[in-house]
Amino acid sequence: MFRSPYADVPPVDLPIHDAVLGAAARFGELPALIDGTDGTALTYEQVDRFHRRVAAALAESGVRKGDVLALHSPNTVAFPLAFYAATRAGATVTTVHPLATAEEFARQLGDCSARWIVTVSPLLDTARRAAELAGGVREILVCDSAPGHRSLVDMLASTAPEPEVDVDPAQDVAVLPYSSGTTGTPKGVMLTHRQIATNLDQLRSAISAGPGERILAVLPFFHIYGLTALMNAPLRQGATVVVLPRFDLETFLAAVEQHRITALYVAPPIVLALAKHPAVSRYDLSSLRYVLSAAAPLDAGLAEACAKRLDLPPVGQAYGMTELSPGTHVVPLDAMREAPAGTVGRLIAGTEMRIVALDDPGRDLGVGEAGEILIRGPQVMKGYLGRPDATADMIDADGWLHTGDVGRVDADGWLFVVDRVKELIKYKGFQVAPAELEALLLTHPAIADAAVVGVYHDDGNEVPHAYVVRRPTAPDLSEGEVAMFVAERVAPYKRVREVTFVEEVPRAASGKILRRVLRERA
Repeated sequence: MFRSPYADVPPVDLPIHDAVLGAAARFGELPALIDGTDGTALTYEQVDRFHRRVAAALAESGVRKGDVLALHSPNTVAFPLAFYAATRAGATVTTVHPLATAEEFARQLGDCSARWIVTVSPLLDTARRAAELAGGVREILVCDSAPGHRSLVDMLASTAPEPEVDVDPAQDVAVLPYSSGTTGTPKGVMLTHRQIATNLDQLRSAISAGPGERILAVLPFFHIYGLTALMNAPLRQGATVVVLPRFDLETFLAAVEQHRITALYVAPPIVLALAKHPAVSRYDLSSLRYVLSAAAPLDAGLAEACAKRLDLPPVGQAYGMTELSPGTHVVPLDAMREAPAGTVGRLIAGTEMRIVALDDPGRDLGVGEAGEILIRGPQVMKGYLGRPDATADMIDADGWLHTGDVGRVDADGWLFVVDRVKELIKYKGFQVAPAELEALLLTHPAIADAAVVGVYHDDGNEVPHAYVVRRPTAPDLSEGEVAMFVAERVAPYKRVREVTFVEEVPRAASGKILRRVLRERA
C-alpha cells in the first residue's frame, strides 16, 4: 500500500458554499471574478452578497433541500453565483455540458429528476427542448437575460429571507456531474459537500493560490477539474479568477498578457498550442509562474517543450477522476523542477493507493511494477445515482475505488500512468464512452455491427474511431454517412472522427469486444 507523504487532513464538515466563501468577508474588496472578454468584475464581498440574494429568490420560488438544479452554461462570472446560490438553497447541482444535444440533456434531466434549469440565452432553445422531452422541470432561469425567463440579475432584487437549510455535509450531495466511469453510458456521480470540500484541503498541502494570484479559467466549470481547480480552490483562498467562456488561442493569450495571469490549469491540447503555435511569441506571458495539466495524459516531451518556450519550471501534472472529487495526485509546486518527466504527481494528503496485478486483482504490486491503480480516501464518491450495481463494480467492499487506469510508482512515490484498462476515450479531456456510440451506431438500418475505440493522432489527441460492419443490403454505405449519422445525434466532442469498414468486429467467446485488437490495428 502506498500512502501520502503529507499529514492527514480532518474532514471538512461544511456546506460547499461556506467552505469556499467562508472567508469572503476577509477578502472583501479584492477581485474574485473578472470576465476576461468584457472586464466585468465582482469583488469577494459582491460574490458573497449576490449568491445569498439569489439563494433567497430560489427558496422563495420553491427550491427545497433535495431538489436538483441543472446548471447548463459555459464559463461566466455568473456560474459560481448560480452554483453557490443553489447549494445554499439546499439543492444539488447537476452540471451539464453546454454542447449537449437536447436529447442528451433530457436524459440527464430525467435520470436525476431535475426540477430547475439555469442556462444562458444562446442555449435556451436546447434547454427548452430538453425540459419538454424530460418533463418535470418547473422553471428555466437564465444567467443573462431573455424574454419570458427570470434572470439571476432580476433575482438579486429579492427581499425574501435568506434560506437556512440544515445541510448534512457527510450525506447530502452537493454536485452531481455525469461520468461514464470505466465504461458504459454516463452516470450521475454523487459527490457530497464533505467530499469536495475535503478534497480542497487535501490539495492545498501541495498546490495553492492566494491573494495576489490570478488564475485563468478557460477549462469548463461544468467539468469537475474546472469546478475544483478554477472555481472552488482559488475562490476559497482569495485568488482572482479571470473567466473565459471557451478556448480561443488569441483570446487566451491576450487574457494572460492583459490580466497578468500567474498560473494556468489546462489540458494537453492547450499545452500543445503553447509549445508550438507561432502566435504565442506575439504576447507577453512573463507573469506566468507555472503551468499544470490534467484531464488527459500529457506527453513528457511536449511538457518539456512548453516549459522551455515559456521559460518556466517543467509543466506539472495532476491525476484524478470525477468519482474522486476529483484529485488524488499532483506535482507539488515546490517540486516541479525535481519531479521526473512524465509523472502525474505524488499522493495528496489523506489518500492511499494500491497497484494491483491486472491478471489477479487480489495481488498487490510493488515499486516499479505496472498494474491497475486503486484509490481510497475521503474524496471517494458516495456512489452512482440510482445504480448500486455500477457503484459496487467501481468501489469494492473495503472502500477501494478501481480507477481502470494502469500505473507504476517509483521509489520516491511518483506515479506514472502508462495505460488504461477502462474503455473510456478522452477527447481533449472530455469523456467519450464507446458503448454509447456503439449503441447509437447499431440503430442505423445499414449497420450490422460496430465497435468504437480511441486512437491517438500526432497532435496527442485521442479520437473516437469506429469499426463498422455493413449489412449485406447496404454495400454502398460510406464513411461520411456513418460520421454524419453520429454527428447529428451527439455533442460535438463525441463525434466519430474516423470510420473503418470491416468484415466482423473481433470479440471474445463471451461476446466482449476485443478493443485492444482494434487499437493495435489502428
